[in-house]
Amino acid sequence: MTVKSFTISAPASSANIGPGFDVLGLGLSLFLELEVTIDPSNANTNDSSIEENIKITYEGDGAENVPLLASHNLITRTALYVLRCNGLKSFPVGTSLHVKNPIPLGRGLGSSAAAVVAGVMLGNECGSLGFSKQRMLDYCLMIERHPDNITAAMMGGFVGSYLRELSPADTDRIEIPLAEVLPEPAGGVNTGIAPPEPPMDIGHHIKYDWCKEIKAITIIPNFEVSTAKSRGVLPTAYTAKDMIFNLQRLAVLTTALTRSPPNPELIYPAMQDKVHQPYRKTLIPGLSEILTSVTPKTHPGLLGICLSGAGPTILALATDNFENIANEILAQFKQNNITCTWKLLEPVYEGATVVYK
Repeated sequence: MTVKSFTISAPASSANIGPGFDVLGLGLSLFLELEVTIDPSNANTNDSSIEENIKITYEGDGAENVPLLASHNLITRTALYVLRCNGLKSFPVGTSLHVKNPIPLGRGLGSSAAAVVAGVMLGNECGSLGFSKQRMLDYCLMIERHPDNITAAMMGGFVGSYLRELSPADTDRIEIPLAEVLPEPAGGVNTGIAPPEPPMDIGHHIKYDWCKEIKAITIIPNFEVSTAKSRGVLPTAYTAKDMIFNLQRLAVLTTALTRSPPNPELIYPAMQDKVHQPYRKTLIPGLSEILTSVTPKTHPGLLGICLSGAGPTILALATDNFENIANEILAQFKQNNITCTWKLLEPVYEGATVVYK
């Protein structure tokens, strides 16, 4: 019997960077890891924790709430979607999966994107499908429709992305409906019907250069903001003035972050936003004050500051003075009785990887 053992790694990500709502993403040096072993001799059909031939164990953020059955866990449901699109109904007999997750859940650091990317790669490896990253990206985008986080996690680096228009037939789902977090399967029953394969090249992206001096300070409050809730506070239409405000800054920012030495007088104003941050301040106490009071003039070394994804994490781009910048933001959150942690992260250029042992 052949035993396979490999590790899948998918990075955290920040999205909506500055004016780049649903456009810009950045892979960050905090990794979801899957340790996978496929050993047919370890099959145990009498173990109630084994479903779809896979046993799941988990450590890290959210360990007390993460489901450990294959039909309910986001990573394995994603992998099953990939397998069933390609004629395989379950994982290989004797599959075990140990998940290590340091990415905070529901905090705007791409935890679900990392899970979806890792799940697609898990399905690709378990099924020996041989898909390219570009093809795997299609599967990811059928499940999580945010190309900014998904592309940053799969491809790495500083990326701009968009989804092409899809017909209703392309997005018709049977077993795994389109949603930002997949709903539980109806009754927990596998219908046995193969879901439709994703169309080719759903998402398009470009990877920008990144100035190597720039690092990412992430200030992570101790509460979650769901993507659904954070989108619920956004307006259904915007003024031309506000859209032009963002587009002008977006055009400048994507080049400004590539140049060395970075120019805070150019980057800081180019990271302003009128599309999502003004509306999400009601969900994150102190957000407006933090975004306006922490500047390159008050804190040398700072380049720009924004909400990371849907929040509540704050992303501050800087070249030095990292601890002082972080402490100032921590202190402002504390005034609103919110405790936080912070991490200094760097861009990840390779994205998700698979390493065989």
